[in-house]
Amino acid sequence: MSDPINQQRRRFFGVAAMTVAAVEFGMTGSAGAQSPQAPATPLPAVRAGTNTSFETPKQIKAGVLDVGYAETGPANGPVVLLLHGWPYDIYSFVDVAPLLASAGYRVIVPYLRGYGTTRFLSKDTPRNGQQSAVAADMIALLDALRIDKAIVAAFDWGARTANIMAALWPERCKAMVSVSGYLIGSPEINKKPLPPKAELAWWYQFYFASERGRLGYEQNRRDFNKLIWQTASPTWKFEDATFERSAAAFDNPDHVEIVVHNYRWRLGLVDGEARFDALEKQLATGPTIWVPTITMEGDANGAPHAEPSAYARKFSGKYQHRTITGGIGHNLPQEAPKAFAQAVLDVDRF
Repeated sequence: MSDPINQQRRRFFGVAAMTVAAVEFGMTGSAGAQSPQAPATPLPAVRAGTNTSFETPKQIKAGVLDVGYAETGPANGPVVLLLHGWPYDIYSFVDVAPLLASAGYRVIVPYLRGYGTTRFLSKDTPRNGQQSAVAADMIALLDALRIDKAIVAAFDWGARTANIMAALWPERCKAMVSVSGYLIGSPEINKKPLPPKAELAWWYQFYFASERGRLGYEQNRRDFNKLIWQTASPTWKFEDATFERSAAAFDNPDHVEIVVHNYRWRLGLVDGEARFDALEKQLATGPTIWVPTITMEGDANGAPHAEPSAYARKFSGKYQHRTITGGIGHNLPQEAPKAFAQAVLDVDRF
């Protein structure tokens, strides 16, 4: 991968256009304010579970990785990059992707570092899970696929990655859909204690801080991650086969190391890579995001998350929030694929 700091030269074009974009798309007024919604584009009728591209992912060398990814839709269509989180995988989008493909989009769904068929090209590359490294991976993937700009739509780790891409490389992001809103953070911010109930919700972060936690995750990753699915989406009655289809992605040889490093880095217990220091310095300022954005939340999300009013002012361009009702949990794209796909179509019309 080229040095992500050098890639910042692209950012200046996006920053220069920031004022123009704010005028063109309009500014949100106050926390929780919503921009007028563009007319919805109707979703095509697609039978669930018909996307076979996920069963035979493609591979491409991008930066420090050989990235595994599913691709569907017309090759000349506008690009949508769909990003999963932990402990999930590309199958979170198995029903979203064909909806978007049928609407004319080229859909790219990569395995993040440490998941599925994605592998490091060198055994000497640090197994680094810090936030900027994952975002730099996705910029490298767009470069390798010769994609200049994409709509980025995501949740969990993927949403944080999408936020960072939109903040640091706005010229590469046509628009964004982000479940749970604004997730950019820093170890310095994370030093501040939370109320006890909020700290309890992050129990696994503290578990991973210990060697006992690392060993426990290594030995019990399927049971551990199934528990997370159940607590993060308490009303989602997924079948064992649905979980096992995704659980195969956790067999990646770097999975445990990436996950544990991610949470330890967040708490300031381990270092990241020095080559990402400049990016992290920018992220630590809590940069606003001006690309057109729809944030989403399920009404039954059992994972730690902020109220939409807490992050609305982080989006300075055209912006809207949607809360999806009906017992929708943390894995919103898989639990409510039509609502998620519709948000992608709608944000593209902003």
